[in-house]
Amino acid sequence: MNTLLVILISGSLLFYLACILGTIQFFTTKKGVKSENKPPVSIMISVCGLDADAWLNWLSFCQQNYPDYEILFGVTNPEDPAIPLLKKLSATVPNRVQVYTDLPPKGSNHKDSNLSYLLAKAKHKMIIFADSDIRVDSEYINTVTAPLKNESVGMVTCVFVGRNPQSLGAAIASFGRCFDFIPSLLISRFLDGGLRCAVGVTIATRKSTLADFGGLHLNRIGSDYNLGKRAALAGYRVELSREVLESDTGKEKVWEVFRRELRWARTIRFNRGAIYYTMLFCYGTVYCLPLLWLSGFANWAILLSLITFLLRYAQVIVAIFSMNCPKLLLWLWALPFRDLLSFIIWLTGAFGRSVSWRGRRLRIEEDGLISEYKK
Repeated sequence: MNTLLVILISGSLLFYLACILGTIQFFTTKKGVKSENKPPVSIMISVCGLDADAWLNWLSFCQQNYPDYEILFGVTNPEDPAIPLLKKLSATVPNRVQVYTDLPPKGSNHKDSNLSYLLAKAKHKMIIFADSDIRVDSEYINTVTAPLKNESVGMVTCVFVGRNPQSLGAAIASFGRCFDFIPSLLISRFLDGGLRCAVGVTIATRKSTLADFGGLHLNRIGSDYNLGKRAALAGYRVELSREVLESDTGKEKVWEVFRRELRWARTIRFNRGAIYYTMLFCYGTVYCLPLLWLSGFANWAILLSLITFLLRYAQVIVAIFSMNCPKLLLWLWALPFRDLLSFIIWLTGAFGRSVSWRGRRLRIEEDGLISEYKK
């Protein structure tokens, strides 16, 4: 058992080191120059429920330094609590915002169902799919559409973090994105020779390009990942923007983080297959505890554990400053708990097919197809 734990910890050390190198390389590379060509853009946002600071998030989309754009919001449930606020936004910025409610689901993925309605209403050829719980700066449209001036680029996507968490749950959610998800995405990008997925928080593309690789799929979990995968298979480049968006996690509870990230874990498992299980080598700090106990706190085990924790914290510090998240330093005492929770989520995600998503219970079938759960 000691030998197995040493192998797992050694693999984790390599993972932490790769995260450091990948993060530094990506975020120190000069950002792309914004394009002078600014075609009109349609932004489409599917809404379900009222997220923390929703008004400020949505208003940020209406304050863009961009000449011609529209924002379309889509809601499935006619009684959704977000509707009154969306109508207020539409009245405040009538020349920018359109709100569509009571959109009957076309498939099990209600988010993509809403986006399909909005896509049919969108006036412009350049499009952006965006999540409803992010806040953007005034250069957002300029930044995410600029790479599309190159016809070989078929899609641009962004990552996101919560920079100022107000609760333990919000802090560990931010930790997962800043310390684990984004560095892992950068490693995957390197190993695959380019990005072969997308992140749903922002997907910028063209209507013609989207149609070329099959459009939206309305019965799939992880449809954002699948969109990027299909774009890459169709021969397009998928660009990862260096713009790290702000996602306000509010004061969510640890249990809420667990449920959401378990959905993400099972989504990765059904979309990435066997690669999911290689994540076994990402939890070195967790393996140090049983190693110390089983070795009787031998000097070599203590030294290996110290090296593991030091490298993990070094990787975390690099991520914090690369993504401009200094307020996360105040929560670093919770990092061991975050790592243990991540391991539990990964282990639980290795089994089972059901996920909770916006109050609905869904069953994942092969290749990431979803349906309403039936016992």
